Amino acid sequence: MTRLVGSVLPAAIVDRLSQRELVQRLGTALPFVTVDAEGRPHAMLLSYLEIRAHDASSLGLVILARSRSARNLVERGTGTLLIVEPDLVAYVKARAIDGPLPVAGAVDLGLGYFLLGVEEVLEDSAADWEGGMRMTHAIEYRPVPTLEEPWARATLAALAQPRARA
Repeated sequence: MTRLVGSVLPAAIVDRLSQRELVQRLGTALPFVTVDAEGRPHAMLLSYLEIRAHDASSLGLVILARSRSARNLVERGTGTLLIVEPDLVAYVKARAIDGPLPVAGAVDLGLGYFLLGVEEVLEDSAADWEGGMRMTHAIEYRPVPTLEEPWARATLAALAQPRARA
């Protein structure tokens, strides 16, 4: 059963997306869904390295600046982040405020930074009739990147502070 939490991130989700526990969260994938030109959902998988809550109302996102997801964000301006893990299932609906902005130190990699505004947060849990069904595992990937790789350092630096064109 899905319930509306509000128009800002609850403190627990801000903390989860703050990158304070990034090393422990590496290896967990987060689906991010945009809308394509035909009005269909277009999904991609992020890591906790590529998304950061700057505060309860804004997220930073670093992805390939010329990807379909980036194009969808530019053209239609919306995306939904899914957190699907045993302790939390949440949907964060966001609107692009700006981007893609260049990512210093990763120009040759084609990375772009987006500033997203949180518009709606929903949490999902089993209804009583579902008998306590729950997620047992997160979506995971391997190998887990080190934070010393140039693209990882550039991504972390880009997400350190919210930014938008003046």
